[in-house]
Formats: sequence, C-alpha cells, structure tokens
Amino acid sequence: MKNAPDLKRVPKTVQGYIHVLEARVAGDAKHIDELNQRVEQLEEQVRLLQAERYAPKSEKRKDRVFDEAEQIARTEPCDEDDEGVQPALPDTGLPPASQPERRKAGRKPLPAYLRREPVEYDLPQDQRGCPCCGNPMHRIGEDVSEQLHVEVKWTVRKNVRSKWACRHCERHAERTPVVLAPMPVQPIPGSHADASVIATVATAKYVDGMPLYRMQEALARWQIPVSRGTLAHWVIRPSELHYSRLYDALHKTLLSQPLIHGDETTVQVLKESGRSAQSKSYMWCYRSAQDCAEPVVLFEYQPGRGQEHPKKFLGDYSGMLMSDGYSAWRTLKKATHFGCMAHARRLFVKADKAATKKTDSGKQKTPNARVAKALEYFQALYRVEALAKGDLPAGLTRADYTYDLRQKHSVPLLEAFKAWLDELAPKVAPQSLLGKAIAYTRNQWEYLGRYITNGCAPIDNKVIERDVRPFATSRKSWLFSDTVDGAKASATIYSLVLTCRACGVEPYDYLLHVLTELPQRAPDADVTDLLPFNYARQLQAKAQTG
Repeated sequence: MKNAPDLKRVPKTVQGYIHVLEARVAGDAKHIDELNQRVEQLEEQVRLLQAERYAPKSEKRKDRVFDEAEQIARTEPCDEDDEGVQPALPDTGLPPASQPERRKAGRKPLPAYLRREPVEYDLPQDQRGCPCCGNPMHRIGEDVSEQLHVEVKWTVRKNVRSKWACRHCERHAERTPVVLAPMPVQPIPGSHADASVIATVATAKYVDGMPLYRMQEALARWQIPVSRGTLAHWVIRPSELHYSRLYDALHKTLLSQPLIHGDETTVQVLKESGRSAQSKSYMWCYRSAQDCAEPVVLFEYQPGRGQEHPKKFLGDYSGMLMSDGYSAWRTLKKATHFGCMAHARRLFVKADKAATKKTDSGKQKTPNARVAKALEYFQALYRVEALAKGDLPAGLTRADYTYDLRQKHSVPLLEAFKAWLDELAPKVAPQSLLGKAIAYTRNQWEYLGRYITNGCAPIDNKVIERDVRPFATSRKSWLFSDTVDGAKASATIYSLVLTCRACGVEPYDYLLHVLTELPQRAPDADVTDLLPFNYARQLQAKAQTG
C-alpha cells in the first residue's frame, strides 16, 4: 500500500503488537469464514428437511422446471464459478426424449374375467299402463349397467371322515381294526386354519401391509375369537414347514443367474438374545435381473450389516453384482461389481431441493446452475437407456443393441461428465450437499461407469429398490418384529410374494396353491414346479388350452 507506514521507524514493542493484531485479524477472518460455511451448511440442511417433509417425495421433475434448470445452467453464470456459463453436453446425436402418452381420462371397464350375475328389474304388473293414454305397454328392450359386488363370508369346513370296520373280526377276532378314510395333509396339522385362511392372513400382512392386531380386530367384528399369537403361529409355522423349501429352491435359482441386484434395509426385532430391543437389524435383499426369464426376489434376515452376510449368502458367486456404494458388497472378490447411477443422481436431487439464490426480496428456491448441469448429464444418460428399450433393429439382440447405443452416446457423455466433476470438485465446499454428491460420484466412478461395458448390465439398482419399497411401507404399520423367528418368517414370505409380483402371479392364489399342494409331498421331494415362475407358466399354458 502506498500510504502504509514504515514499520522500521516504529518501536519494536509496537511492531510486535501490530504483528499480533494482524495474526489475530487473520485468525478471526478464517474463523468467520468457517462459521459462515457452517451456517450455510445448516441452512442447506434445514431447507432439505423442509423440502423432504412438505414437498413431494418423488425424484421426478416437471418438464418446465427441468427446462428452466437447463436454461439457467447454459445461460446464467454461477456466483461460485470462475468459469461463468456451464459447458454444454457433448453432441452425440442423441434424439430428444419423447413425451410419454397421456392416460386416457374416464372410467375403465370392469375386468372381463369376473363372473357376471344378472339381476333383473321389471315393471310391476300394475305399472305397465301407458302414463300418457293408459293403454298397455310392451317391452322394447333393456338398459344394462354393471357394478362391482363383493361378499365377505367366513364358513367352517366340517371334515367328516368315515370309519370302517370288519364284521367278521368284530365277531371272531380279539381286536377289530378300524380304518379311517384319508384326508389331505393340512398345512398346519391340528390347526383350525385351513390353507385359505393361512393364505389370507399372509396376503393381508405381507401384500396389503395389515398388522396382525388389525386382523385380530377385523376377525372380532365377525365374532371369530383369534388371538394375535395364533395369527403369528399361522404365519411362522407354514414358513418353517413349507415356504422354506421353496425359498431354498429359489436361492439356488438366483445363484445360477448372471446378474444379481443387492440392497439392504433396517428392521427392528424386540426379542433377540444378547441384544436390546432398540438394536437395528437388517433385511438383506437380493434380486435377479429385471428381464430375467425366471425372476427371483429374496429377503434374508440378519442381526447386522457386516460383510459376512452377503458373503455367506452369495458364496463364490462370480457373475455381475449391482449395488449401491456400501463397502460390504464390494468384498465379494469373484463378482463383477456395478454401481447404482440412480443413487448418485439422488444426491444431486437433494442438493437441488436445498438450492437457494439471493434476490432483492430475500432468499427463494431457484435451480442451481451446477446442480442443473449434473442433472442434465443424468437425464441424457437415462435417455440412452430409454432408447435402448425401444424397437429392436433387425439382426441385433437386445444386449448388442444396448451396447452399441451406450458406446455411441453414453461413453462420450460419461467422459465429459467425469471431466466436469473433476474440474468442479475443488471449487465446491466439501461438506455442502453438492460437494458430497460430487465426492460420492467421483469415488464410485469405477463402478458407476462400468455398465457401458456390457449390454446386459443395468444402469442402476432401481428394480430392487422397488421390491424393498413394499417392505419399507408395511414397516410403518407393524413397526417391528417380535421375535427372530417372526423376522425370518417375514423374510421368507416377502420373498415369495415379491417373486410372485415379479412373475405376474397373484400372491393369494399362489400361496393357496402351495399350501394345498406342498403338504402332500415328501420332505425331500422336488418342488421346482411350485416356484412362482413355473406356476405362472402353468397358468399360461392352461389359459392357452382353454
């Protein structure tokens, strides 16, 4: 500075005091900067919490909002960006996203497969005179409308088994043998519940998310006294006797498939040896590929989240394994690991929800140029995947077509995206939501971008996240499992009903079929024909033959 005093003429004691003040000012400035960053982080967290509490939970963005974000990303400089306008995405000739067809308004017709029961209404005899002239009227047609009708009824099946004895032995032998007519083996021997009741309870709890205490209350309205413990027995015992055999067969099928999706979610078990009721336990989830001919969805209960659980379940599996960034999955050395692009995108969506921009009137939410640019990259990558699901060119398999599209479009997009992230990372506060999103994406890049090397590999883990969602939704109703046996039974039954959903099979019909058929088979008998995908084929064959 031109007017700065010459410190050489100042006494040394004063010079020392000046240096102390300068150091203190520098330290205070650094501390203030740290506090400002902390305040911004906390404000960002508050905005995110408010958005997640009051705004729609969906990650989808309205077209006009997304277009606005893209426009801002291209044209408006970012306050924190020395480069100003964000760079454009590489032009790979990717066609624009097509608009989804709008659903037709109006009421859908009632299902054709439902049995029609005609109920006729006719004019009484004394009302068949013409209201105009009084002469007799004649029938000229009818007006037909349809309504859904349901009858909920409970009945008691009375099993009457005839007894047979020998007249000759009655007269001449010391003992008279009595032969009892056989009846089918029941799902739970000695129980009051038949296969239909057990299937109804399982479907209500694991498909419809109804807790057992609500079932108890519903049955009480019908004056059917059933305790919650009995209902739990109707859930757990069939799982131990019958469902577990199907689970083991599905496990073998899953391990034979080239791709497995993996995820995990929490569950609370109240009564577990050596653990408090507040301890977190986990449901580990495994699923086959979405387009697999034999879909399998498996849940496994475990008390922890350690790497030993997927290792034990998957063993020496050497196929493709899609998961999020949790390190336990990466410990399977023989598997080829893929990362979830949707998981990375979700972090940028969170940053977008918490984005603000200072205006003259205060702070209001506006699209952040950097976040919008990242989401624009994700949108382009997913547009390639949507294109790969379209009409298949002649002479190409779906995997080859997908691979070719990814090489043409996704590879340059990923290269540009990675370069942009590397350039942006030093300019963003690491503890901000955007900084965390960038750090996660860069750290997981090896796994996130690997899908382009294989046309059969998925871009994300959404298919298994959709399977976990029914469990997470139902968990809000029943909150916890009482015992470990109950948690294991829940894992088994969720596996069956979600595999049914993946195969397009109605869960109640399937469980009723299994509970009727499986008890008649020997413990070591083959149950392959009872697996959901084979059951679906049987139904399809029956429908085709009429």
